[in-house]
Amino acid sequence: MLRFLTAGESHGKALVAIIEGLPAGLKLDIEKINLLLKRRQGGYGRGKRMSLEEDRVEIFSGLRGSVTLGTPLTLVIYNRDWQNWQEVMAPDAEALLTERVVTRPRPGHADLAGGLKYRQDDLRNILERASARETAVRVAVGAVAEQLLSFFGIEVQGQVVAIGDVQAKREEKIIDSKLLYENPVYCPDQEASLLMVKAIEEAKKRGDSLGGVIQVIAEGVPVGLGSHVHWDRRLDGQLAQALMSIPSSKGVEIGSGFAAATLFGSQLHDEITYQQGEGFGHRTNHAGGIEGGITNGETVVVRAAMKPIPTLAQPLASVDWQTKEAITAAVERADVCAVPAAAVVAEAITAWVLASVMMEKFGGDHLEETLSNFENYLQYLQTK
Repeated sequence: MLRFLTAGESHGKALVAIIEGLPAGLKLDIEKINLLLKRRQGGYGRGKRMSLEEDRVEIFSGLRGSVTLGTPLTLVIYNRDWQNWQEVMAPDAEALLTERVVTRPRPGHADLAGGLKYRQDDLRNILERASARETAVRVAVGAVAEQLLSFFGIEVQGQVVAIGDVQAKREEKIIDSKLLYENPVYCPDQEASLLMVKAIEEAKKRGDSLGGVIQVIAEGVPVGLGSHVHWDRRLDGQLAQALMSIPSSKGVEIGSGFAAATLFGSQLHDEITYQQGEGFGHRTNHAGGIEGGITNGETVVVRAAMKPIPTLAQPLASVDWQTKEAITAAVERADVCAVPAAAVVAEAITAWVLASVMMEKFGGDHLEETLSNFENYLQYLQTK
């Protein structure tokens, strides 16, 4: 079973993840992990924090000679901004707890609810972990998962399909990564991307922020991942939970998603086909590659709606945490639009979920064993 935990604060010394359940024998390219981290830091609309950081991962355990040992893999990303915060964020008794105190909760952020739940006097104790900075180490985890999936011919890609009210043409296919990431907003539709950049510029001038919609496509996914037998084993449920865990995510759809509610069944459901030598298939893919919680052999397509970032240069009304006086919300360093970055995060965690269900189905303590089980399964499918 694959699983991981992360730790670390936004302005802490480092972000850490421990992955358990990777098979031995998986050769990892650390620079591919760093490439995905770099993409997360990019995208038009990002703030000053990204110019301070240059995320690179260090492997502390579970790897020898670039090959996994089957033991827990520890990933570490150091925060370069720690040097400006080490006295305030120090873990020992010498921390300057009266410096950079946050008492003005931001509408749309975890500040207020988290402060009440955890009985905090300083809301910084909430925002440091609630920050999307934590997604950096989750991207590193997902990058490991992508390298595992590549051995099975599975490719995953996150794309931006909307920013604000600008909608891109939606083609449910993976495009050349060089073309995608040369685009300033990671959108396959070049014409729409120009309008997206303009919309971000206009929001920046107003001291506002913008959300959007991201799409993740997974090609080469075999039929039979996930299960219908228990609610928590349904793959669509697992993907929805993972995508909803991205900060600012407020909605998830798979395939035709919410549009399915407006259609007749005869318009929506994907008719089944069969071809000798190729097996079963579907004429369309409104289901987004998942039926009954199980992959059906078609391309997996999931989308997430991202709300605008809650930190605004022109802050909204709030109430002081200590005095209870009406006041404007706090202004922390933030982005105008982080939708392109969210597409990278979504790609990474989708890859993680798919890698998890792959290992659940095919198992193996060594990658060769897992690949053998996978190949036997493909041979079985050819008999159907």
